[in-house]
Amino acid sequence: MRALQQTSLNGPQDLRLIGDAPVPSPGPGEVLVRVTAAGVNFVDLSQARGTFAGGPRPPYVAGIEAAGEVVAAGEGVTGPEPGAHVIGVAIAGGAFAEYLVLPAAAAVPVPAGWADHEALGLVVNWPTALAALKPLGGVEAGRTVLIHAAAGATGQAAVKMAKHYGATVIAAAAPGKHEAVRALGADHVIDSHGPDLAADVLRLTGGAGADLVLESAGGATLAASLAATRRVTGRVVVYGLAGGEATVSNWDLVYKHQVHVIGLNIGVLIQAAPQVFGAVMGEMAGLLAAGVLGPAQPTVHDLAQGPKVLAELEARATVGKLALRP
Repeated sequence: MRALQQTSLNGPQDLRLIGDAPVPSPGPGEVLVRVTAAGVNFVDLSQARGTFAGGPRPPYVAGIEAAGEVVAAGEGVTGPEPGAHVIGVAIAGGAFAEYLVLPAAAAVPVPAGWADHEALGLVVNWPTALAALKPLGGVEAGRTVLIHAAAGATGQAAVKMAKHYGATVIAAAAPGKHEAVRALGADHVIDSHGPDLAADVLRLTGGAGADLVLESAGGATLAASLAATRRVTGRVVVYGLAGGEATVSNWDLVYKHQVHVIGLNIGVLIQAAPQVFGAVMGEMAGLLAAGVLGPAQPTVHDLAQGPKVLAELEARATVGKLALRP
């Protein structure tokens, strides 16, 4: 089968299209999915750079998120049945290919009436945004939320949800993406590359700071996020490090940034706090039913364009959800 194989930990430049990858076989409790659309995520870049903890070692078939049709099932699987359309995550990779094996229990049905590619985000971006906002971030009406990378797939979902919950949204994005973010309902849009992001947020909040910060930028931006957060009661939920690692010391938390810093990894949340994840998915079902979230509209590229697409994502040159078609 055709697949994109990561051959080094030097990034997407060493992602290669191959035509002779073996079609995987479903084991007990697994299903084989004919992939019709694969989601592109920052996790793919982290794995390609070797910064994802416990990530796969090259050479490996890249990609963690895919939607498609179940074509075979392993021993003990009672559902989903062959012919069903599902979306799921394989954190060890394998989604950038014509076929992918998923645990049957983790294969989520594509909502009725949706095309497969329209479900991309349903098991990665949207739950991450919702977990950061609701159970971890404590979003409520009247609160102010700063959302980094607001033009990305997770950021866009977060903007829509935060507005639904009655929050005032300050969205950070590159200038060329501001109109796209405003169209989602953000109350304020600031330059994510501006000289003093914290000062911009403090100005917009009358000096108080944001009640909640969704932090995926990493690098030097983390310090700005901490400085932009309301003292004592403010929360910073960290779920990404696109700009690289950053450190926060105990001295910082006692004398400089008296805020709540909360780490989020959706995979760990699923495993370590399944009841919380269940509540997130239940809440998300309500948002779908209410029309707050609807079919995704990813920009779809051919599988062969994967290295270019990931390079553009790494360069922050993209807007919204990205997908590859095998």
